[in-house]
Amino acid sequence: MHFLTSVASGLALIASSVNAAPSKAPLGRRCTNSASDRSCWSDSFDLSTNYYDEVPDTGVTREYYLELVNTTAALDGVSRNVLLVNGTFPGPTLFADWGDTVKVTLYNGLENNGTSLHFHGIRQNFTNQHDGVASITQCPTAPGESITYTWRATQYGSTWYHSHFALQAWEGVLGGIVINGPASGNYDEDLGPLFLNDWSHETADALYEEAQTSGPPTLDNGLINGTNTYEDGGSRFETTLTAGTSYRIRLVNGAIDTHFKFMIDNHTMTVIAMDLVPITPYDTTVLSIGMGQRYDIIVTADQTEGDFWMRAIPQSACSDNDNSNDIKGIVRYDSTSTSDPTTSAYTYTDSCEDEDMSNLVPYVTLDASDVTLEDDEAVTVGRSNNVFKWYMGGVTFDVEWEEPMLMQIYDGNTTYSSSSHVVEIPTADEWVYFIIETTNAVPHPIHLHGHDFFVLGQGSGTYDSSSTSLTLTNPPRRDVAMLPSSGYLVIAFEADNPGAWLMHCHIGWHTSEGFALQLVERYDEIAALIDADILTDTCSAWDTYATENDVYAEDSGV
Repeated sequence: MHFLTSVASGLALIASSVNAAPSKAPLGRRCTNSASDRSCWSDSFDLSTNYYDEVPDTGVTREYYLELVNTTAALDGVSRNVLLVNGTFPGPTLFADWGDTVKVTLYNGLENNGTSLHFHGIRQNFTNQHDGVASITQCPTAPGESITYTWRATQYGSTWYHSHFALQAWEGVLGGIVINGPASGNYDEDLGPLFLNDWSHETADALYEEAQTSGPPTLDNGLINGTNTYEDGGSRFETTLTAGTSYRIRLVNGAIDTHFKFMIDNHTMTVIAMDLVPITPYDTTVLSIGMGQRYDIIVTADQTEGDFWMRAIPQSACSDNDNSNDIKGIVRYDSTSTSDPTTSAYTYTDSCEDEDMSNLVPYVTLDASDVTLEDDEAVTVGRSNNVFKWYMGGVTFDVEWEEPMLMQIYDGNTTYSSSSHVVEIPTADEWVYFIIETTNAVPHPIHLHGHDFFVLGQGSGTYDSSSTSLTLTNPPRRDVAMLPSSGYLVIAFEADNPGAWLMHCHIGWHTSEGFALQLVERYDEIAALIDADILTDTCSAWDTYATENDVYAEDSGV
């Protein structure tokens, strides 16, 4: 998929090279979004709007039709079996404006795989059934069947969609989401999503046995926006910049098991958003991005000419890759150039940590409230039947495709199996704190569905409530944060969204090996939000397919 050179809708691109941050003062609802003032959006909404409480009513529905296909592809010059969305990697980008309704119809054209499609980071306010998680919000969609997901773009920024069925996302079932809205930095052109992926020459499914028995496999390569070289084959990702022009790039780490450091030689990046949260801009030359995370950056073409390496560098502290020094793209100032760059990388520290919390300052200032409900989840790993299993709070997650949590709730069940690891949150708007900690020297990207959470604390060593200082005043808000190796992560959120929501490690192997739990939030309100016809029809079709084909799960079910 090529790098977009403009936004599909909703933004006027006016020639300018200004990239200064907008004023932090209230914006006064006064302007039109333009290259010289991206903080504006419309007469009633702008960068200072609290998007958790106020959303534009556009009356627009964006409809997309996606089809999953079995095929082969040589993304780095080595052919292998893949599962793709509409035949491309990444799949088609979904565009919407802030406040639009998005309607996605997915046809499962795969030969022998169920599926579900998750819209990563989309909060799904009161639309939990459309979160697209097999075993939680739906039964898998069977081959030959379709399902329609409908949700409101209450946030704006950059994210992605991916399968939430087994390891299917890392066979190629993924694509970008761009929700146009205001921004905390000015830029001339929007280049759209830029995916960073690790890649293997065997399927992820084939590698899962090694992951279970011996630990995470060493991957063969990495891709930038779906392409790279390997030995004498493949091709580099390339983009051409115009001197003096500023560009927005929407970075997505779609890897199964790789933490990247991203950089463009000889260029500085201005970071304007983390996940789907605009932040006060800061400059950096090296950006640390964990699995599932997104960062929006602005790069100004401040060189006069030349060719420059764009680098996605796996961090050896937590990522094993046989081609770690050669996951590169090329930034050119002359589209006719065919030369390889001779530029050098910036110096960096090999680590798998988040960007410094002090830099991740949300533009819309919100504070966390004192805890109402607290849950402490110790993360451990062990062996069961000679395979690795991950545990949260002593439980390895294991749920059933044919009995999703929403079906259980609709049927009136109030008791759950211990392996489904349900954390019940009964009271509306109470504040929930999760303390997640590990003594293992392995970092983990922790993702929560249905919410942006507040990152109150993050560090090495053991969490001690009597001595560990938490940040309650406008801490970072996001949907994926790193649990440091041999360390702790403290997150908080308000129970403002009824539903069954998954929390899990975004390392693909680990999710499949049980590193997850689920929240049942405001149980009494959930059943009324369920479309029983869609739920039961999807499950009926899946049950028929699974019975006829003797299909059973070999992983956690999500």
